[in-house]
Amino acid sequence: MNRTVDVLVVGAGPAGLAAAARLAAAGAGRVEVLEREPAAGGVPRHCARPGFGADARGRPLDGPGYARRAVREALRAGAAVRTGVSVTGWAGPLALDVTSPAGLERIGARAVLLATGARERPRSARLVPGTRPAGVLTTGELQRTVERFGGRKGHAGREYVGRRAVVVGGGPVARDAVRTLRSAGVEVAAVVTGLLRPAAGFGAVPLLTGTVVTEVLGRGRASGVAVRGRDGRASVLRCDTVVLTGDWIPDHELARARGLPLAPGTRGPVVDGAFRTATPGVFAAGDLLHGGEPAPVAAAEGRAAADAVLGHLGGPSRPVGTVPVTAAGSLRWVTPGLLGPEAAPLLVRPGRSLVRPVLTVSQDGVRLRRERLRGTLAPWRSVRLGPDWTRGADPAGGPVTVEAEEQEEQEE
Repeated sequence: MNRTVDVLVVGAGPAGLAAAARLAAAGAGRVEVLEREPAAGGVPRHCARPGFGADARGRPLDGPGYARRAVREALRAGAAVRTGVSVTGWAGPLALDVTSPAGLERIGARAVLLATGARERPRSARLVPGTRPAGVLTTGELQRTVERFGGRKGHAGREYVGRRAVVVGGGPVARDAVRTLRSAGVEVAAVVTGLLRPAAGFGAVPLLTGTVVTEVLGRGRASGVAVRGRDGRASVLRCDTVVLTGDWIPDHELARARGLPLAPGTRGPVVDGAFRTATPGVFAAGDLLHGGEPAPVAAAEGRAAADAVLGHLGGPSRPVGTVPVTAAGSLRWVTPGLLGPEAAPLLVRPGRSLVRPVLTVSQDGVRLRRERLRGTLAPWRSVRLGPDWTRGADPAGGPVTVEAEEQEEQEE
């Protein structure tokens, strides 16, 4: 079956739902959201903890509550949200082939917004040596397992989650994993991180900083992990569950299938300040561009991308920016990867903790802005630089470089 909509949004997480709500409320025509999961809402659906803002009465929202509100707002605005629908490929620059319980479809659109989000790298992608026992999970797998089986309190939960866990990673996601394990009645033997300054809030859990996992042990079921500290000393932590946290990679398969260039730092599709990709009419937003951002940040990008889509629908298509933006020094990545004639905000993330860094934006040897930031930048948290940082960039010039000079704490 072939049909056409005005805007097709792929992904019903915070970015996709926020964009759909903005587009539908602004009269963009038929706005349709496709989600391969059985329910809309994205990662927050599995985060049963506060920290997702508040509802209309000022009561704190947990992840599932935030997801339900996002879905409700998109539907009330007039967007169609379809779940259990998988995009299988491109049928043209602005047309997608999809499959669902209803069968095969080909859907054309005047604009396509990719908001497919990100996922944590599994063990195989992290190249952690050792055997391949059961009980090695990412945070997302842990949360879904506990949600389904209820942790070790039930027989199935004991089989999947175990009784004693080691959490690998030192960011807020590792902290969430600890909370999930504890809520399921699982003992947390230790948190292992190569960082020297991990996130706060781990409580009384043993925290091994400057330490890496060198091997997973066990046959049939995990029996422990071998670790090595900064001093070179090796030891074994006994556990039957290993939770690998953080280390995000965008779900970029659909972007790659379209042939969209990927940014070297984030592995998400390259966009300009208006979230335009290299294909006219195709936009991208949210964690697909970088991974690991809080839901409100992804939702804000979705709304900003929606404004760009509205501009595209209302007039002649503007070309994507042509000036590359690159990260240097201790910065891991910067997005957007391209600048056009208009000044645009930048999102940057360091590769390690940076203490009161000096950030410099320059082009062709000319400094556009230089400023010392307060506090410490963490490798799990991005910093937004306003449009003033790129004002004055020559649209016909060379690459714009964002660099950090810092007093840094050495980390492995």
